[in-house]
Amino acid sequence: MSTATAAMWTELLKARRSRLPWVTAAAFTIAAGFGGLIMFILQDVRRARALGLLGTKAALTGGTADWPAYFALLAQITAVGGAVLFGVIVIWTFGREFSQGTAKDLLALPTPRTTIVAAKFAVTTGWSLALAIQTYLLGLVIGAALGLPGWSAAVAATGLGKLLLTAALTIAVVTPFAFAASAGRGYLAGIGALFLAVFLAQVIALLGYGPYFPWSVPALVTDIAGPGRQPPGPLGYGLVAIVGIAGTLGTALWWKHADQDR
Repeated sequence: MSTATAAMWTELLKARRSRLPWVTAAAFTIAAGFGGLIMFILQDVRRARALGLLGTKAALTGGTADWPAYFALLAQITAVGGAVLFGVIVIWTFGREFSQGTAKDLLALPTPRTTIVAAKFAVTTGWSLALAIQTYLLGLVIGAALGLPGWSAAVAATGLGKLLLTAALTIAVVTPFAFAASAGRGYLAGIGALFLAVFLAQVIALLGYGPYFPWSVPALVTDIAGPGRQPPGPLGYGLVAIVGIAGTLGTALWWKHADQDR
Protein backbone atom coordinates (compact mmCIF):
# COMPACT_ATOMS: atom_id res chain seq x y z
CA MET A 1 0.00 0.00 0.00
CA SER A 2 1.42 3.39 -0.98
CA THR A 3 1.83 6.19 1.55
CA ALA A 4 -0.90 8.21 -0.18
CA THR A 5 -3.37 5.33 0.05
CA ALA A 6 -2.44 4.69 3.68
CA ALA A 7 -2.93 8.36 4.53
CA MET A 8 -6.30 8.34 2.80
CA TRP A 9 -7.51 5.27 4.69
CA THR A 10 -6.29 6.79 7.95
CA GLU A 11 -8.33 9.95 7.40
CA LEU A 12 -11.36 7.91 6.38
CA LEU A 13 -11.04 5.86 9.56
CA LYS A 14 -10.86 9.02 11.69
CA ALA A 15 -14.01 10.34 10.05
CA ARG A 16 -15.86 7.02 10.36
CA ARG A 17 -15.16 6.83 14.09
CA SER A 18 -16.44 10.36 14.61
CA ARG A 19 -20.05 11.45 15.09
CA LEU A 20 -19.60 14.37 12.69
CA PRO A 21 -20.52 12.44 9.50
CA TRP A 22 -23.81 11.46 11.11
CA VAL A 23 -24.43 15.01 12.30
CA THR A 24 -23.79 16.52 8.86
CA ALA A 25 -25.90 13.85 7.14
CA ALA A 26 -28.75 14.53 9.56
CA ALA A 27 -28.44 18.28 8.98
CA PHE A 28 -28.73 17.93 5.20
CA THR A 29 -31.59 15.46 5.61
CA ILE A 30 -33.49 18.00 7.68
CA ALA A 31 -32.66 20.71 5.14
CA ALA A 32 -34.00 18.64 2.24
CA GLY A 33 -37.10 17.89 4.26
CA PHE A 34 -37.55 21.59 4.98
CA GLY A 35 -37.35 22.25 1.25
CA GLY A 36 -40.06 19.65 0.74
CA LEU A 37 -42.17 21.39 3.38
CA ILE A 38 -41.86 24.67 1.47
CA MET A 39 -43.04 22.91 -1.69
CA PHE A 40 -45.94 21.34 0.24
CA ILE A 41 -47.01 24.76 1.49
CA LEU A 42 -46.74 26.32 -1.95
CA GLN A 43 -48.92 23.58 -3.43
CA ASP A 44 -51.89 24.84 -1.41
CA VAL A 45 -51.44 27.74 0.98
CA ARG A 46 -54.99 27.41 2.35
CA ARG A 47 -54.37 23.78 3.19
CA ALA A 48 -51.12 24.73 4.91
CA ARG A 49 -52.95 27.29 7.03
CA ALA A 50 -55.65 24.77 7.90
CA LEU A 51 -52.95 22.35 9.06
CA GLY A 52 -51.30 25.05 11.15
CA LEU A 53 -48.16 25.25 8.99
CA LEU A 54 -48.71 28.96 8.34
CA GLY A 55 -50.02 31.66 10.62
CA THR A 56 -53.20 33.44 9.56
CA LYS A 57 -51.21 36.51 8.54
CA ALA A 58 -48.27 34.68 6.99
CA ALA A 59 -47.89 34.54 3.23
CA LEU A 60 -45.60 32.98 0.68
CA THR A 61 -45.47 34.84 -2.61
CA GLY A 62 -43.58 34.45 -5.84
CA GLY A 63 -42.96 30.73 -5.49
CA THR A 64 -44.16 27.73 -7.47
CA ALA A 65 -44.34 24.12 -6.37
CA ASP A 66 -42.72 22.19 -9.23
CA TRP A 67 -39.55 20.25 -9.93
CA PRO A 68 -37.45 23.14 -11.31
CA ALA A 69 -38.30 25.27 -8.25
CA TYR A 70 -37.50 22.39 -5.88
CA PHE A 71 -34.16 21.66 -7.54
CA ALA A 72 -33.30 25.38 -7.33
CA LEU A 73 -34.21 25.35 -3.64
CA LEU A 74 -32.00 22.30 -3.02
CA ALA A 75 -29.10 24.10 -4.70
CA GLN A 76 -29.69 27.12 -2.47
CA ILE A 77 -29.74 24.87 0.58
CA THR A 78 -26.42 23.37 -0.54
CA ALA A 79 -24.89 26.83 -0.98
CA VAL A 80 -26.08 28.27 2.32
CA GLY A 81 -25.83 25.11 4.42
CA GLY A 82 -22.63 24.01 2.73
CA ALA A 83 -20.91 27.30 3.49
CA VAL A 84 -21.24 26.39 7.16
CA LEU A 85 -21.20 22.59 7.22
CA PHE A 86 -18.50 22.08 4.57
CA GLY A 87 -16.47 24.64 6.47
CA VAL A 88 -17.00 22.78 9.74
CA ILE A 89 -15.88 19.53 8.07
CA VAL A 90 -12.65 21.14 6.88
CA ILE A 91 -11.99 22.83 10.22
CA TRP A 92 -12.59 19.62 12.14
CA THR A 93 -10.41 17.54 9.82
CA PHE A 94 -7.41 19.86 10.14
CA GLY A 95 -7.95 21.34 13.59
CA ARG A 96 -8.53 18.09 15.45
CA GLU A 97 -4.87 17.11 15.18
CA PHE A 98 -3.90 20.13 17.28
CA SER A 99 -6.87 20.16 19.64
CA GLN A 100 -6.35 16.48 20.45
CA GLY A 101 -2.57 16.76 20.57
CA THR A 102 -1.94 14.25 17.78
CA ALA A 103 -0.20 16.59 15.31
CA LYS A 104 3.35 15.70 16.33
CA ASP A 105 2.57 12.00 16.36
CA LEU A 106 1.06 12.24 12.89
CA LEU A 107 4.02 14.13 11.49
CA ALA A 108 6.48 11.69 13.02
CA LEU A 109 5.23 9.03 10.62
CA PRO A 110 7.31 8.31 7.47
CA THR A 111 4.71 10.05 5.31
CA PRO A 112 5.35 13.37 3.54
CA ARG A 113 3.45 16.23 5.12
CA THR A 114 2.00 17.26 1.78
CA THR A 115 0.62 13.73 1.36
CA ILE A 116 -1.17 14.05 4.69
CA VAL A 117 -2.67 17.39 3.62
CA ALA A 118 -3.72 15.95 0.26
CA ALA A 119 -5.42 13.01 1.99
CA LYS A 120 -7.29 15.36 4.31
CA PHE A 121 -8.51 17.50 1.42
CA ALA A 122 -9.49 14.42 -0.58
CA VAL A 123 -11.60 13.12 2.32
CA THR A 124 -13.26 16.49 3.01
CA THR A 125 -14.03 16.94 -0.70
CA GLY A 126 -15.54 13.47 -1.03
CA TRP A 127 -17.45 13.92 2.21
CA SER A 128 -18.94 17.23 1.07
CA LEU A 129 -19.87 15.92 -2.37
CA ALA A 130 -21.53 12.90 -0.77
CA LEU A 131 -23.70 15.26 1.29
CA ALA A 132 -24.66 17.17 -1.85
CA ILE A 133 -25.61 13.95 -3.66
CA GLN A 134 -27.55 12.81 -0.58
CA THR A 135 -29.52 16.06 -0.72
CA TYR A 136 -30.33 15.50 -4.38
CA LEU A 137 -31.44 11.89 -3.87
CA LEU A 138 -33.61 12.86 -0.93
CA GLY A 139 -35.06 15.59 -3.09
CA LEU A 140 -36.05 13.04 -5.72
CA VAL A 141 -37.87 10.96 -3.12
CA ILE A 142 -39.58 13.92 -1.47
CA GLY A 143 -40.56 15.53 -4.77
CA ALA A 144 -42.03 12.27 -6.03
CA ALA A 145 -43.97 11.82 -2.79
CA LEU A 146 -45.41 15.33 -3.19
CA GLY A 147 -46.30 14.68 -6.82
CA LEU A 148 -44.56 17.82 -8.03
CA PRO A 149 -45.28 18.72 -11.66
CA GLY A 150 -42.73 19.59 -14.33
CA TRP A 151 -40.61 16.44 -14.19
CA SER A 152 -38.36 15.50 -17.08
CA ALA A 153 -34.97 13.91 -17.48
CA ALA A 154 -33.59 17.24 -18.71
CA VAL A 155 -34.93 19.09 -15.67
CA ALA A 156 -33.46 16.46 -13.34
CA ALA A 157 -30.08 16.59 -15.09
CA THR A 158 -30.03 20.38 -15.00
CA GLY A 159 -30.93 20.34 -11.31
CA LEU A 160 -28.16 17.87 -10.53
CA GLY A 161 -25.64 19.84 -12.56
CA LYS A 162 -26.42 23.12 -10.77
CA LEU A 163 -26.37 21.44 -7.36
CA LEU A 164 -22.96 19.83 -8.02
CA LEU A 165 -21.60 23.11 -9.40
CA THR A 166 -22.79 24.89 -6.28
CA ALA A 167 -21.21 22.22 -4.07
CA ALA A 168 -17.90 22.40 -5.95
CA LEU A 169 -17.76 26.19 -5.65
CA THR A 170 -18.58 25.99 -1.96
CA ILE A 171 -15.91 23.35 -1.38
CA ALA A 172 -13.38 25.62 -3.06
CA VAL A 173 -14.11 28.67 -0.91
CA VAL A 174 -13.90 26.76 2.39
CA THR A 175 -10.33 25.56 1.79
CA PRO A 176 -8.80 28.66 3.47
CA PHE A 177 -10.47 27.56 6.72
CA ALA A 178 -8.11 24.57 6.70
CA PHE A 179 -5.20 27.00 6.74
CA ALA A 180 -6.83 29.02 9.54
CA ALA A 181 -7.40 25.90 11.64
CA SER A 182 -3.83 24.72 10.99
CA ALA A 183 -2.08 28.02 11.61
CA GLY A 184 -4.31 28.67 14.63
CA ARG A 185 -3.52 25.15 15.88
CA GLY A 186 -7.11 24.26 16.64
CA TYR A 187 -10.74 24.92 15.89
CA LEU A 188 -11.09 28.49 17.18
CA ALA A 189 -9.26 30.33 14.39
CA GLY A 190 -11.03 28.28 11.73
CA ILE A 191 -14.47 28.92 13.22
CA GLY A 192 -13.70 32.62 13.48
CA ALA A 193 -12.66 32.75 9.82
CA LEU A 194 -15.81 30.82 8.87
CA PHE A 195 -18.13 33.23 10.69
CA LEU A 196 -16.35 36.23 9.19
CA ALA A 197 -16.60 34.86 5.65
CA VAL A 198 -20.30 33.97 6.01
CA PHE A 199 -21.08 37.42 7.44
CA LEU A 200 -19.18 39.27 4.73
CA ALA A 201 -20.76 37.11 2.02
CA GLN A 202 -24.22 38.24 3.14
CA VAL A 203 -23.33 41.90 3.52
CA ILE A 204 -21.38 42.22 0.27
CA ALA A 205 -24.10 40.39 -1.68
CA LEU A 206 -26.69 42.83 -0.32
CA LEU A 207 -24.51 45.73 -1.44
CA GLY A 208 -24.51 44.32 -4.96
CA TYR A 209 -20.87 43.27 -5.11
CA GLY A 210 -21.48 39.57 -4.51
CA PRO A 211 -20.36 38.47 -8.00
CA TYR A 212 -16.89 39.80 -7.13
CA PHE A 213 -16.63 38.29 -3.64
CA PRO A 214 -15.71 34.57 -3.79
CA TRP A 215 -17.70 33.53 -0.72
CA SER A 216 -20.89 35.05 -2.20
CA VAL A 217 -20.56 33.37 -5.60
CA PRO A 218 -21.88 29.85 -4.75
CA ALA A 219 -25.21 31.21 -3.49
CA LEU A 220 -25.57 33.64 -6.38
CA VAL A 221 -25.15 30.77 -8.86
CA THR A 222 -28.43 29.35 -7.52
CA ASP A 223 -30.30 32.63 -8.23
CA ILE A 224 -30.90 33.03 -4.51
CA ALA A 225 -30.97 36.80 -4.98
CA GLY A 226 -33.91 36.44 -7.37
CA PRO A 227 -34.25 36.72 -11.14
CA GLY A 228 -32.82 39.82 -12.72
CA ARG A 229 -29.92 40.12 -10.29
CA GLN A 230 -26.43 40.12 -11.73
CA PRO A 231 -25.12 36.52 -11.85
CA PRO A 232 -21.46 35.66 -11.30
CA GLY A 233 -19.37 36.02 -14.43
CA PRO A 234 -15.97 34.63 -15.42
CA LEU A 235 -14.28 36.94 -12.91
CA GLY A 236 -16.37 35.55 -10.06
CA TYR A 237 -15.63 31.96 -11.01
CA GLY A 238 -11.97 32.83 -11.44
CA LEU A 239 -11.81 34.35 -7.96
CA VAL A 240 -13.37 31.21 -6.50
CA ALA A 241 -10.72 29.11 -8.27
CA ILE A 242 -7.96 31.37 -6.94
CA VAL A 243 -9.30 31.08 -3.39
CA GLY A 244 -9.51 27.29 -3.69
CA ILE A 245 -5.97 26.98 -5.01
CA ALA A 246 -4.58 29.46 -2.50
CA GLY A 247 -6.30 27.74 0.40
CA THR A 248 -5.05 24.32 -0.64
CA LEU A 249 -1.47 25.35 -1.42
CA GLY A 250 -1.24 27.66 1.58
CA THR A 251 -2.30 24.85 3.90
CA ALA A 252 0.12 22.41 2.30
CA LEU A 253 3.02 24.86 2.55
CA TRP A 254 2.23 25.65 6.17
CA TRP A 255 2.18 21.97 7.12
CA LYS A 256 5.42 21.43 5.22
CA HIS A 257 7.44 24.28 6.72
CA ALA A 258 5.88 25.22 10.05
CA ASP A 259 7.51 24.11 13.28
CA GLN A 260 5.25 21.62 15.03
CA ASP A 261 6.25 22.07 18.66
CA ARG A 262 3.01 20.80 20.17
